[in-house]
Amino acid sequence: MRNVPLLLILLLAACQNTGSNATQAKSDTLTRATPPAATTPPAGPATTPPSRADTSQLISVMLTSAEDWNRGNLAGFMDSYDDSATMMSHHGLIGKDSMTIHYRQTYFKAGAARQQLSFDAFRITPLAGDYVLLTGRFTLNGNNLPTLSGWFSLVCVHRTTGWKILHDHTS
Repeated sequence: MRNVPLLLILLLAACQNTGSNATQAKSDTLTRATPPAATTPPAGPATTPPSRADTSQLISVMLTSAEDWNRGNLAGFMDSYDDSATMMSHHGLIGKDSMTIHYRQTYFKAGAARQQLSFDAFRITPLAGDYVLLTGRFTLNGNNLPTLSGWFSLVCVHRTTGWKILHDHTS
C-alpha cells in the first residue's frame, strides 16, 4: 500500500510527459500551419483608407424620390435605383423592372400615386468603400386610405452619377 502513492505519482508524471509531448507536437503543427504574423509598417506618411463617399447627398436623393412619387412620377422615383438593383419582396428577390411593375400595379392608379409617400428616421451606416446601409421609415398616407408605415433597409453605392440603391428590403 505504501507503494501505491509512488505508483500514482509515476503514472501522473508519465501522463503529463505524454500530454506535454502531444501538446508540443500539436503546437509544432499549428506553428507550421500558421503564417507568420504581419509586421508593423515603418512610420511614415499616413495611408489613405478606401474611398468613403460623402453621404450628405443620400438623404436628398431619398427626399427627391418621395417628391417624384407624390407627383405621380414613378420613373423619377425609380431613378434612385441602380439598373442592377434588387428588392426582397414577399415572393422573393425581384429586379428593377419587376419593382416598377409592382409599384405601378399596387400603389398607382391612372398614373397618379394613390397615397403620399414620406421618409424619416434615416440612419446611415458606412460599409466598405463607397457603400452604405441606409435604414429608415416610410409612410404612405392620404386619399381616405389606411395609413401604411414600415421600415426599410437599403444598400446604396455612390456612383459617378450619384447615389444609387442596390438592394431594397422594405417591411
